[in-house]
Amino acid sequence: MANTKSEKLFAEFPAVSTEKWEEVITADLKGADYERKLVWRTGEGFNLRPYYRAENLEGIEFLGTEAGQFPYVRGTRAHNEWRIHQTVKVANVAEANAEALKLLNSGVDSLGFCFCGCESPTAESLETLLAGISIPAIDLVFCGECVGEVAELVLAKLEKEGLEDAHISFVIDPIVKGLSKKGTLCDSCMAKVAGLVKKAAAWKHVRIVTVSAQIFGNAGSTIVEELAFALSAGQEYMARLTDAGLTADEAARAIRFSFSVSSNYFMEIAKFRAARMLWANIVKGYEPEKLCASKMLAHAETSRWNQSVYDPYVNMLRGTTEAMSAAIAGVHSLEVVPFNAAYAEPDEFAKRIARNVELLLKHESHFDQVVDPAGGSYYIETLTASIASEAWKLFLELEEKGGYAAAYEAGTIKEKIEASAAQKDKNIATRRQILLGANQFPNFTEVAGEEITMESVERDVKEGNLLNAYRGAMAFEQMRLEVDRSGKEPKAFMLTCGSLGMARARAQFSCNFFGCAGIRVIDNTFFKSIEEGVEAALASKAEIVVVCASDDDYAEAAPKVKELLGDKAILVVAGAPACTPELEAQGITNFINVKSNVLETLKFYLKEMGI
Repeated sequence: MANTKSEKLFAEFPAVSTEKWEEVITADLKGADYERKLVWRTGEGFNLRPYYRAENLEGIEFLGTEAGQFPYVRGTRAHNEWRIHQTVKVANVAEANAEALKLLNSGVDSLGFCFCGCESPTAESLETLLAGISIPAIDLVFCGECVGEVAELVLAKLEKEGLEDAHISFVIDPIVKGLSKKGTLCDSCMAKVAGLVKKAAAWKHVRIVTVSAQIFGNAGSTIVEELAFALSAGQEYMARLTDAGLTADEAARAIRFSFSVSSNYFMEIAKFRAARMLWANIVKGYEPEKLCASKMLAHAETSRWNQSVYDPYVNMLRGTTEAMSAAIAGVHSLEVVPFNAAYAEPDEFAKRIARNVELLLKHESHFDQVVDPAGGSYYIETLTASIASEAWKLFLELEEKGGYAAAYEAGTIKEKIEASAAQKDKNIATRRQILLGANQFPNFTEVAGEEITMESVERDVKEGNLLNAYRGAMAFEQMRLEVDRSGKEPKAFMLTCGSLGMARARAQFSCNFFGCAGIRVIDNTFFKSIEEGVEAALASKAEIVVVCASDDDYAEAAPKVKELLGDKAILVVAGAPACTPELEAQGITNFINVKSNVLETLKFYLKEMGI
């Protein structure tokens, strides 16, 4: 017979109080500022401590519930079988059908059909599109042009064939998607939405509305803003649909949420946990007959904002990290954006790699066999509570302004997102936020191929009260592409001298610095004399010569390099030595260090070189 006795592990060890931990940490800091060194000041409106203990969970009300129990922090189901989603573009219905059938045989169990540039759908074309597809066996999502017409046709098909157990969603979203593209809310569109919801009320798993929250994340919003704006839009749909005569249960069951997932790993896990809890409480306020109506159906899409066009295979790693966050968080369905989506129409290889990320997470990592593995973590539970608190504050702020639509039309939504995007841009320019291959550790030998166009790296800024999707790496990519297309091959030469250790460290830093602009770096191990280094630099015909040495060496080395180099190249000192004022007095004015604005500094040097 199995032993079911519960035992407390490590009981023989005495408990260590928080005070004792703090004493040791303070001693190890050796006088350094605790708050500055160890406290993470997030962009979400709250700070994170270096560690958390059980006492930090006191007062968190949602603890103690299980998956499937209100308020669904730990999940809306007692399992973690998320759906693997991929989208098929529908330009030709027969070709789209062939691709869809191939995807279904490759592990996909949630199909998206995006109507783009095709003729107006008909009952016949819908039959061709869905030929050979067992509707009850998978999830179906319809989006793109004419999606309202498609919804009418699909509902007619369900009724005609008596299909009761269909899991179908439509990306009809005049409040978020419509406002972000047009700036004003279409009231007639809302009336049509209400009509479709009434028609679909007979099917429990047909969702007419999708709150397109990924629009916020891909425009540069914070995680808190994405969540708060999504909840506010969802609340507006609830209010308008119930005002149109639908019950709270019918309205809630008609709404689906679609979020982006950034590479902020733990934050994203906490976001989805907080989202389910807050949405459950919003719907509960409408007093639905069945509490299960307050379960959020959350779809996730890996971030497009994070993707880069240079060193694009890094996007595979980003997508994997983001997919892990979503899977651990317990989303209903997940789509991994192909690694080359930022600059090309994804090919079969890119699509295969994207879905294989999820297949690996399921069938080799077994993430689908564990429900809410993050639950109980002092850190994640605290993070969930913090995100929920900040998102709720912002949600209430929007409610005071009259709800999402009123706040959007007043410019509040765009103003907040643009402020957050500007802060992210600044952090990327100064390397406080790293995008590998773009603003740090570039591939030095990479030159953009023809598939990367200026259009793919230029930020599209829409006039008026419209949201602008962009990617964080664009400013660096645009600068680098201009170098690649300039017909020139600017070079930066590393003149390493003085202390070997510091010379090598600063040469590596400088190579990464100038490589971000596509400037060809010429690294060197070490020069025994400054004369030897300058001679090699001049022979290389490099436009920039970077002196890489220790702070103590610069007072003597930098002026000597300047004297020997003359005006044959731009002299740059790597570091911020104490002798900087003395060097500047001698005409040495170019310095790069960890506090530099990398983007603006590189633009300056490119301008100096005539690019």
